[in-house]
Amino acid sequence: MLELFKAGGWLMLPLFACSVIAIAIIAERFWSLQSKRIAPPELITQIWQWLQYDQVDKNRISALEQNSPLGQVLAAGLVNRTCTREITKEGIEDVGRHVTLSLERNLNTLGTIAAITPLLGLLGTVIGMIKVFAVITTEGVGNPETLAGGISEALITTATGLLVAIPSLIFYRYFRGKISRLVVDMEVQALKLIELLHGDREFNPDEENGQ
Repeated sequence: MLELFKAGGWLMLPLFACSVIAIAIIAERFWSLQSKRIAPPELITQIWQWLQYDQVDKNRISALEQNSPLGQVLAAGLVNRTCTREITKEGIEDVGRHVTLSLERNLNTLGTIAAITPLLGLLGTVIGMIKVFAVITTEGVGNPETLAGGISEALITTATGLLVAIPSLIFYRYFRGKISRLVVDMEVQALKLIELLHGDREFNPDEENGQ
């Protein structure tokens, strides 16, 4: 493995760095984007109980904000619970935008890695072929070992770039889709809160929990 790394030339260093960063981002996003950490399903029922017994206060709202991203969104609704429906909705939407940005943290970096690593591999291919033609110019085609060095450098960097780019792109798309689903789930919960605060429909916790 070390011999392949050396044979790939200096471009293997940025490719290796990109692979380490991509693995770190993928692991962190898998941990952070768990549904139970982002949008715990029991929060809306808990809020309903607080409202039923008039238990909503600053301490509970603060604890709700610390609970999860969904908690931050719902807490914004509770802060504006005595305001009009429109103001409550605007407060929730404003916090929701910030929460969505936090969910997308590091994804741009992962997408950039997926885009640039094939180009780095292509650059390695070009450099390797330049070396091959330089050898042909000075020594002719009679030294296959020297020619093989440039060709192997070209192939190794190209393969490494693709090995880093393909999984990075797959997980980038996967996390984008997961974030979209989580945002939709939070929007549904936020609408339930608005109905709970300003709507006429009676809230049924058994319904909300799928019972």
